[in-house]
Parts: sequence; structure tokens; C-alpha cells
Amino acid sequence: MSVIVPFYNEEDNIEPLYEQLSNTLKNLNRVEIWNPGTFPEGLTPEDFITGDEQSVLRNPLIAEILYKSKEIERWGSGLKRICEECKAGNMKVEFKDLKTGFLVVFYRTEEGITPKTTPKTRDEILLLIRENPVMTKEEIAGQLNIKLDGVKYHIRKLTKEGIISWKGPSKGGRWEIQQNE
Repeated sequence: MSVIVPFYNEEDNIEPLYEQLSNTLKNLNRVEIWNPGTFPEGLTPEDFITGDEQSVLRNPLIAEILYKSKEIERWGSGLKRICEECKAGNMKVEFKDLKTGFLVVFYRTEEGITPKTTPKTRDEILLLIRENPVMTKEEIAGQLNIKLDGVKYHIRKLTKEGIISWKGPSKGGRWEIQQNE
């Protein structure tokens, strides 16, 4: 699936774009950002990530204007900062230097949940459902002080494994836990 994001002026109402993009991103396993620009000959993304190379300004006047207007913090640090942020957020990122441009791919993790915390959270969710089978996902997230996406991830997994199921209408139904759990 591809999402084409048009250019907007500052005066445009971009709320519909945010909503469309947000809804689309929820269902993707990765996000790809393509730029038609290419790297200077002989250089790779890794050269800039490791800090071995200095940024090559293609248009120094535009770069200086963007810097002075605080639209960019500094030049030549973007790839390294992207890598650092993705590493800190446990997200896989890939840089591809193509003949037709440059591609950055962000791979979605399972709602950003690390396997380390999964079994504990899963058990806590099951305990809450046992105590209160009509508890909503939002209430579970509040009780456990975790993000709603994290609860949805575990509920999906538990449902898929046949451990729990929802009985009744969306509002007014209840959770059922299989006897062997």
C-alpha cells in the first residue's frame, strides 16, 4: 500500500491529512520515505551515520536560510539522529541508496512492546479480566498504566491463541477466559 502525501500551505487545514495518515499507519508494518535526491558519488548512508564524513551541502544558501530560521537544527546530522532515536525506541530502520533516489524504511514493531515485558503484562491483563469480565480495554490500560495500543496488542494475541474471547455486543459484552488458562 502506498500513501502519497501532498504538499500543504501553512494556511491549509491539515487535520483531514493527519487523520487519514494516522488511520493508514495503524495498519502498516512499515513506513517508507523516498527522496529523489542521491548521495554524493562514492558515499553511502553509513558514512554519515558513523560520522566519518561531513555533510555535502548541495545548496548552501538554502541550508543557511533553513538553519537561521530554525527549520533545521544543523546540517549533516539527520541520518545519525534517526538511527539513534530508532535504536532508543527499539525500532528497526533501514537506509537504501537507490539509483533513483534514497529510501528510509521504518519497520513497525508489535506496538513497540518488547518481548521482555510481554509475559508479565499478559498475566496482569488476564488477572484483571478474571476479576472484572466487563472491563474495557481503556480501563485495563488505565489500571496497568500502559498505552492502549499495548493492551490491544495483548488482547489480539490472547484472542488469536484462543485464551480469551469477547461475548456479546461491543458495548455491554464481557470477556470469557477458557478454563485451561
